[in-house]
Amino acid sequence: MNVASLPPFALERFFARWEFAVEHVLCASDLEPLGLGELLALCDDDVRRRWSSLTLGYTESLGLPALREAIAGLYPGLDADDVVTFAGAEEGIFLTMHALLRAGDHAVVVWPAYQALYEVARGIGADVTLIPLNPADWSLDVDAVIAAMRPNTRAVVINFPHNPTGALLPESDLRRLAAATAERGVTLLSDEVYRFLELESSPLPAAATLGEHAISLGVLSKAYGLAGLRIGWIATRDRGVRSRVVQLRDYTTICNAAPSEVLALGALRAATPILERNRGIVSANLRLVAEFFDRHRDRFDWVPPRAGSVCFPRLLQGDADGFADALVRAEGVLIMPGSQLEYSPAYFRIGLGRRDLPRGLARMEAFVRRQPV
Repeated sequence: MNVASLPPFALERFFARWEFAVEHVLCASDLEPLGLGELLALCDDDVRRRWSSLTLGYTESLGLPALREAIAGLYPGLDADDVVTFAGAEEGIFLTMHALLRAGDHAVVVWPAYQALYEVARGIGADVTLIPLNPADWSLDVDAVIAAMRPNTRAVVINFPHNPTGALLPESDLRRLAAATAERGVTLLSDEVYRFLELESSPLPAAATLGEHAISLGVLSKAYGLAGLRIGWIATRDRGVRSRVVQLRDYTTICNAAPSEVLALGALRAATPILERNRGIVSANLRLVAEFFDRHRDRFDWVPPRAGSVCFPRLLQGDADGFADALVRAEGVLIMPGSQLEYSPAYFRIGLGRRDLPRGLARMEAFVRRQPV
């Protein structure tokens, strides 16, 4: 693991500076966190018994068997043996990339993207080709992804529902991409951490259900509003990848926190009310954001998201770095400039998952109204 070659993680350093120092985080990618009491009230009797009798020792390195079984239930045709859990999705990305890639290999990554999805591969010594979404509608050119694959391509990395744009790949395109990667012996790594936050359609099939060469990445931080549990996972029928990931994990966190595993099990068993709550928050906030951008069409352009808890509007004049800095200092409202994602500085990310969005958006509107056109 060549961590010394990794550059600073711009997005995480940005949040480290601002997230807990401002009044309104208007660019958060997660959902309004559930309280401990709120979650426990939703848990079944088995989970409550596990919670009340919990001992704080080491846990199984693959993850609590009942938790892995619950995760496997999200992936038709897979079972608990096809699941490995982690301390968050970031560890899953890091270890899976190291299991898949070696120096001199090649990876194709859809972009813009969470920095770890391409930078970890570069740190390993792999060559990375970024395939940009079309900013007119944030669509993906699947032909461009297929054309970018080389004889030494070992992974194609996608993220739908997409962060930061809220795009959603058509199912026909996903199946075509899964078939193309399988035909070439390439692993399809699908970041699906926003799955189940679709706004007007059913979830896409999980990549892990489309072939033994595919990996689905999941986490409780986003759709479930439980970032503090730090529970993520991969699901895949590729035994070789699972074995290598488990061996590598012995050098990182080794196992999960026992309280987190029990609470994660409770959350997955209570997924229906939790996801209904969270989709309701996103839908209500999205209506407010749409009205805001409609009122300020002379200042901003945007493509409404189809899924997930974020959107990626564009300033028609100026750059988001200056706009964001002035906004946070004047109103205590934080947005994320596209530069933190190594993308055009005209763009910025807004998060739709927090209950204080109406207040933060009102302050942002007051700020915008004070600025000359």
